[in-house]
Amino acid sequence: MFTTLVAAALVALVSADGIPDFVVPGRCAKVANQDKFDLRRYSGRWYQTQIIDNAYQPYTRCIHSNYDYSDSDYGFKVTTAGFSPNNEYLRLQGKIYPTKDFPAAHMLIDFPTVFAAPYEVIETDYDSYSCVYSCIDWNGYKSEFGFVFSRTPQTSGPANDKCASVFRKNGVDFALFNDVAHTAECVYRA
Repeated sequence: MFTTLVAAALVALVSADGIPDFVVPGRCAKVANQDKFDLRRYSGRWYQTQIIDNAYQPYTRCIHSNYDYSDSDYGFKVTTAGFSPNNEYLRLQGKIYPTKDFPAAHMLIDFPTVFAAPYEVIETDYDSYSCVYSCIDWNGYKSEFGFVFSRTPQTSGPANDKCASVFRKNGVDFALFNDVAHTAECVYRA
């Protein structure tokens, strides 16, 4: 079911008025997922410190998320916020949750303005870093995104070094990642 939904979304994107810039030839990397993923320990505040540019995120700096774990929903209510290129503070709310088809570390992103996409925690120590991969491929094309999350908004912190190694080991080109600016003007209210 999940694969069919994702393939349909990618077909719709490619069939639109043109192929978006983030759809490129290739196949998704076959990444490992965090063993024995603990949803409760993953909850809390995360800061995006490096990303593969994502057209579905309206913000480009000060990006942070609050993951609120819910036993009843078996997943997270997520609020993500940051500043747009026009210096506008924006917030999005949605859910990220495991499905019965995959291990707990391979979740589904469910936000109102974004098509369903995978959210794969490749590796995390829960306290300082999380390396997340999201990719959909179909018919020789892929839409690939990656995220370095840190518990602190330091773009030169240990999360970036750790995730650079993790992504490379899993066949993801870390040269595609860009720093997310976190400066004194950042407001963290998500």
